[in-house]
Parts: sequence; structure tokens; C-alpha cells
Amino acid sequence: MAKEKILVVDDEEDILELLKFKLSKEGYQVTCAASGEEALRCVRSEVPDLIVLDIMLPGIDGIEVTRGLKNDFDTKNIPIVMVTAKGEEADIVTGLELGADDYITKPFSPRILIARVKTVLRRREKGSQDKTEVIRIHNLLIHPGRHEVLVNGGPVQLTFAEFGILHYLARRPGWVFTRSQIVDEVRGDDYYVTDRSVDVQIVGLRRKLGPAGNHIETVRGVGYRFRGY
Repeated sequence: MAKEKILVVDDEEDILELLKFKLSKEGYQVTCAASGEEALRCVRSEVPDLIVLDIMLPGIDGIEVTRGLKNDFDTKNIPIVMVTAKGEEADIVTGLELGADDYITKPFSPRILIARVKTVLRRREKGSQDKTEVIRIHNLLIHPGRHEVLVNGGPVQLTFAEFGILHYLARRPGWVFTRSQIVDEVRGDDYYVTDRSVDVQIVGLRRKLGPAGNHIETVRGVGYRFRGY
């Protein structure tokens, strides 16, 4: 059975050729595009299973390509791994908020990018983890049904918002989430979370979890992720 179809979008020909060669060796079907306009034409012609998308493109840039795809019912679920130059933190945040699944900064190792691609595709295949499923990571247990958190078998008392943030991050170890994404996930009619208060909630979570709180990592200029290893 043929592997998944991947669209690589970059205006640097040497990068396109390198990634096409490396990804093809892994068994993927690879299509290349050198501009945002060409990328959108490729997607309309044949929907890929994943897109590796450079942000800095001539004409329509990667941010606009992402926005267009995520606003289209037929393409909104295509996973996107963004490629960005270092220092473009604002673009990374925008991309993640629009729905990009991951990002990697230039210069990068093709082996690392391939590993990221495989991880995102595995997530896509598995689908979203059931929100009622018990999560066990090392000495930490999260039981959504009971609204219970245990560390080394002992209960940890969390607020509703703290529990919501912890559960959201721990369901997807390694994923980076912006503050806005966290807010959209955990706020509700009976409790209110803002971008600014997310930082306060994270501080409280780390303190209450003790050493287990080290699993929650700050990604400078972007947001937070849960380290599952």
C-alpha cells in the first residue's frame, strides 16, 4: 500500500529537491510547490495527507495559505507542518492559532522534519484522544470522569481551570499550544480564563504538581506544551 501524499511548499529549489528526495525514500508520495498560489492549485487538484509549508513565500505567504485552507470545509483537516526562519515568533503564533499542527525552524535537519511529519501523521491516524480516557504519564494520573489528578498515588487539588489546562496539554504530549488556544479550550460559562491569566494558572499548576509540574514546558514566544518523556 502506498504511503501518504505530502505536499512540500518552499520557494528554495534546493530545499524542495532535498525534502522530496528524503521523503520519497521514506515511501511518501511527494508533490512540490514553489509558491502559495501553486500550493493552493495543488491542493485543489489532489488533496494531500499533509503539507510541509514555508511561511516566507512569494505572493501568497504561508500564513495566508494556512488561513485559506483552514477556512475551507474540504481542506480544514489537512495537517500542516510550518517551516519558519528563526525570530519569526509572531508568525509561529499566528500559524498555530490558525490551526497548523507543528512547526520547525530553519536551518533544520531533514531527519528531524521527517520525524515531525511521521508524528503528525500518526496523530491524524489515531484521531483525537477520547476526552474521557484516563491519562497516565510516569507518576501522574489524570482521570477526567472523576475530575481527579494523582501524583505518586496522592490526590492533587486543582481548580476547574487548572484541571482543564492540564488535561488539554497532557492529552497531546509534545504539542505546542498558544495561550489563545488554551483559552478557547478551557473557558466556559461558569469560569473565565484570559490570555494573561493562563500564565498564572500554569504557575499554580506547577506548584501544586511539585516535580511533576516540570512536564509543563514554556515555549518562549509561543505558549506551552506537555513533555511526555
